[in-house]
Amino acid sequence: MSVGTAAPLKTTNPLQELSKYGQSAWLDYIRRSLLTSGELKRLIEQDGLGGVTSNPAIFEKAITGSTDYADALVELQKRKDLDAMGVYEILAIKDIQDAADTLRPVYDRTKKRDGYVSLEVSPFLAKDTQGTIKDARRLWKAVDRPNLMVKIPATNEGIPAIQQCISEGININVTLLFAMEMYEKVATAYIAGLQTYAASGGDVSHVASVASFFISRIDSMVDAIVKAKLKTSTDPQEQALLRSLLGKVAIANAKITYQRYKEIYSGPEWKPLAAKNAQTQRLLWASTSTKDPSYPDVLYVNELIGPDTVNTIPPATFDAFRDHGKTSASLEADLDAAHDTMDTLEKVGISMKQVTDDLVTQAVKLFAEPFDKLLNTVDAKCKFVSQAEVDAQTYNLPAPIEKQFQEAIEDWKMAGKVRRLWARDASLWTGSDEGNWLGWLGVTEDQLAHKQHLENIAADIKAAGFKHALLLGMGGSSLCPEVLRMTFGKIDGFPELFVLDSTDPAQVKAFEQKVDIANTIFIVSSKSGSTLEPNIFKQYFFERVKQVVGADKAGSRFIAITDPGSKFEQVAQADNFRHIFHGVSSIGGRYSALSDFGMVPAAVMGIDAPRFLDRADVMAIACSSCLPVDKNPGVQLGLILGVAAKNGRDKVTLMTSPGISDFGAWLEQLMAESTGKDGKGLIPVDREALGAVEAYGNDRVFAYIRLEGGADAAQDAAADALAKAGHPVVRIALKEIYNLGQEMFRWEIATAVAGSVIGINAFNQPDVEASKIATRKLTTEYEKNGSLPAESPILSENGIQLYTDEKNAAALASAAGSDKTVVGYLRAHLNRLKAGDYMALLAYVQMNEAHEATLQSMRTAVRNKKRVATCLGFGPRFLHSTGQAYKGGPNSGVFLQVTCDDKADLSVPGQKYTFGVVKAAQARGDFTVLVERDRRALRIHLQDVESGLAALYSAIEKALS
Repeated sequence: MSVGTAAPLKTTNPLQELSKYGQSAWLDYIRRSLLTSGELKRLIEQDGLGGVTSNPAIFEKAITGSTDYADALVELQKRKDLDAMGVYEILAIKDIQDAADTLRPVYDRTKKRDGYVSLEVSPFLAKDTQGTIKDARRLWKAVDRPNLMVKIPATNEGIPAIQQCISEGININVTLLFAMEMYEKVATAYIAGLQTYAASGGDVSHVASVASFFISRIDSMVDAIVKAKLKTSTDPQEQALLRSLLGKVAIANAKITYQRYKEIYSGPEWKPLAAKNAQTQRLLWASTSTKDPSYPDVLYVNELIGPDTVNTIPPATFDAFRDHGKTSASLEADLDAAHDTMDTLEKVGISMKQVTDDLVTQAVKLFAEPFDKLLNTVDAKCKFVSQAEVDAQTYNLPAPIEKQFQEAIEDWKMAGKVRRLWARDASLWTGSDEGNWLGWLGVTEDQLAHKQHLENIAADIKAAGFKHALLLGMGGSSLCPEVLRMTFGKIDGFPELFVLDSTDPAQVKAFEQKVDIANTIFIVSSKSGSTLEPNIFKQYFFERVKQVVGADKAGSRFIAITDPGSKFEQVAQADNFRHIFHGVSSIGGRYSALSDFGMVPAAVMGIDAPRFLDRADVMAIACSSCLPVDKNPGVQLGLILGVAAKNGRDKVTLMTSPGISDFGAWLEQLMAESTGKDGKGLIPVDREALGAVEAYGNDRVFAYIRLEGGADAAQDAAADALAKAGHPVVRIALKEIYNLGQEMFRWEIATAVAGSVIGINAFNQPDVEASKIATRKLTTEYEKNGSLPAESPILSENGIQLYTDEKNAAALASAAGSDKTVVGYLRAHLNRLKAGDYMALLAYVQMNEAHEATLQSMRTAVRNKKRVATCLGFGPRFLHSTGQAYKGGPNSGVFLQVTCDDKADLSVPGQKYTFGVVKAAQARGDFTVLVERDRRALRIHLQDVESGLAALYSAIEKALS
C-alpha cells in the first residue's frame, strides 16, 4: 500500500483471508491525507481493514514530515489560548474523529468487535497513574466516539490506570507489552475493571480492549545479544543453540502468551462476564515489521495468524502482505518448538525478563522523544539561541551522584517534566498551589515587550538630577537591587543607590546620614504592602522628607513598587507618590528580580534595564522546553543540586568572583527560602572564607560563579582542588556583569527543579510567616503595655547574657558540667556539631565592615575546627532569606543568635514602638520559632556591641581549643 493509491484487486487477497482465521488486520498508521483522499475507506472496502492505531511517533512523522497540516497549523499557532499540547491535540483529535467516523460501519457491522481507532495518552505520563487516568478521561470525552480506544502503556503505573478506565467504560488499547507476566497483570486488570463496571450497572458488552503485544523489537534485542555471545563462544554446542534462537524468540513468546490468553478467557473469572456478553481482551500483535532485512518482510504476520487476535500492520508490511502474504493457522502450530525456544534462551544465559524490562524502558523513551520533538514543532513560542550566547556551565561529580544525575535527566526527559514546568503543572512539586507562582517564567519576554516604562523612569530620574536613591525593602524586594548596586556601582548621570533592609536603629541612622535627604529619591518596595519593615521605613523617611522639603513636595520624592491593589498602593496614592509600579501577583518575592522589583531600581541607578533583560531572556530561551533536558542549563543545575541534596550533600557552598561578590546574598534567599521546608532542603553557604580541602565534609556541593576578566586565582585553584578531591563542583563562567540577568533566570529555574527533586513546594515560605506572627505578637504587646515580656538569662557574665529555652538550657547545662561560664556554655553548644551539621551565626547588630570581619573570624574558626559548614546572617534581613531553611529545613543546624543593646534608638512615627523594639521583637520571635522547631539554639546578648563581639570571638576561640 502506497498511501493515497489502493492496489488493484486480486483474485485472492491475503489481507481479507485473515478474517477466515479469526484475525483482524488493522493499520498502524494515520495521516490526514489518508482520510481526505478516501484511501482509508478504500482499504476498509478492498482489504477488509478492521481498525487503525496511532502513536506519538506516527503523529510526529505525519505532522512534521508532510504538508497535510500546514494550513491548520498556521491558524492554530495564531491562537494565544493554546500551548503546544493544545495545538497538537486539536490536530490529532480531528484525525482520530474522522478515522473513527470512517470506521463506524465496521464497528456496527462487527457488533463492536472491530472498527476502532486508537489515540495514546501523553507518553510523559508513563510513570504517572493518576495523570494517565485524568488524560484518558479527557481524551475519551474530547474525541467523543464510541469506537475510540485510548492507549495506555503497560508500565507498573499504567496497570491501575487501565483497570480504573475500564471500570468507567472507557475502551483501552494497552500498549508496550513484551512479557507474558505483564500480560497476565493486564488481563487481570481488564477483568477486574469489567467486574466493577458491571457492578455499577454498566453494560459490559459496550466495552472493548486489546492488549498490544510487541513482536519485532524482541527479536532485535535478543538477536543482538545472541550475536555478541557468538563472538566470544568457543563451544560448538553452545554456538548451535545460540544460532537456533535467531529470529525465533519473538514468535515463540507470542505463541505461548496466546495460550495463556485462551486459558484466562475460558476460566472461572471470565464466565460470569461472558454471560453478560463481555468481549475478551484480544491480543494485538504490534511492531510487526521486520527490522532485520535478512528475515522475510511479512514474517511477523505470516507466523501469528489465529482466532480472536488483531495484527496492526505498518503500511509497507501491509502492502507486502497483500502482495505475497501466506495465510494459515500458524499461531497454534509448532507449540512444542516455541517452548523449546524459550527453554534454550534460558540455557544460554539470556534473561527474558531482563530483555522485556529493557524493552519497556526503551519503548517509553522511543515514544516520548518524538512526542517532545512534535510539540516543539507545533509550538509557535519556541525560539532558539546560539550556545555561544549562554554563559558556560560545567561540572565535576562523584561517580554515584553522576549516575543518579544521568538517571534524573532521563526521568525528566521521559516524563516531559520541563514542558510540564513551563505549563505550570503543580504536580511537579506537591500538587498544591505551585502553578499560581510561576509568573516569573514569562517575565523577561513581558518586560521587554513593555520596556518603555523602564526607559521612562530612567529618563525622569536622570532629568530630575537626584544625587542619591534609597531603596527601602526586605528580602526579595531588596536583595536584587543590592546585588546591582554592589556590582555596577555609581553610574555617571544617575543617583547613587543605597539599600536599607535592617531595623537596627544604628543602621537606619547610618543610611539617613549617607544620603542627602533633599536630593534623594526613595523607593519603597513591598510586594504584599503589609510587610512590617518597608512600612516603618516609609513612615520614618517620609516624615524626614516632609521636614526637609515640605509636606506638599514629599510625595514627589517617593516611588512605590507593590502588587496591584495592595494596602501600600493606597498609601502611595494618598501621599501622591511620584510613581507607582506594580509587581506581578503570580511572582513571589524571591523570584521577582527580573520584574519591576528589580528592574525599576536598576533603571533608577542608570543600568540599561532592557539590555539586562535581553541577556536574561537568552537564558530563558535556553532553559525552555524547546531544548533537550541535557542541553538545558537551568534544569541541569537544578538536577545536580537536587540529586546532591538527596545524597546528603545539601550545603550549597557559593564561590563568587570579587566583582560579583554580592550575588551570593541573592542566591542565599532564593535557595533557602524556596527549598528549606518539611525537614528537607538546600542550605546555602555564602561568603565563607576559602579553606583547605580537608576543612570540608562530605555534605558539600560547590558552585563557583566566575566572572571572566575578574576572576580570583585563589578561587580557581580551590575549585580545581575540590573537584580533584571528589567533591561535586559546578562552574559557571559569566562573560560580563550584564549577564547577571542570565544567572538570575538560570538559578530560578534550577531552584524550582531542585525543589521538585527534593519533593517540596518551592514557592511558599511557611516558617517565615511563623516568625512574622511571633514578631507581631510581641510588637502588639509592646503597643499595649509599653514593654516587651520579661525574660531571664541562664547566665550573665561581664556584659554578656545567655538565653535559651528550657530544653536547650538543660542540655547545655548538663554538657557544660561544672564550667558554667560563657566559654563553658559555648563549648557545650559547639560540641553539639556533628558531621553533616552546620553552624549559623544570626547577628542582630548593625551590618558594617568591622562587625562582619569579627563575625567572619568566628565562623572560620568553627569551620576549621569542626569541619562543618558555617553560615552568617544579619538580622532581621536573613529572616526573609535563610531564616526559612533554618526553621523549616533539615534539623542539622546549630544556631548562635547574637543580639545587643542599642546605643541610641529611633522612634517610628505614629507608633509607640521604636526601631530598637522592632529589632528586639524580631530577634525574640525568630528564636521562639527556632526552639519550637526543636532547633539547637543559644542566644548571646551583648550590652556593648563593639567590645562584646571581641569578647565573644575570644570566648569561641577558647571554647574550640
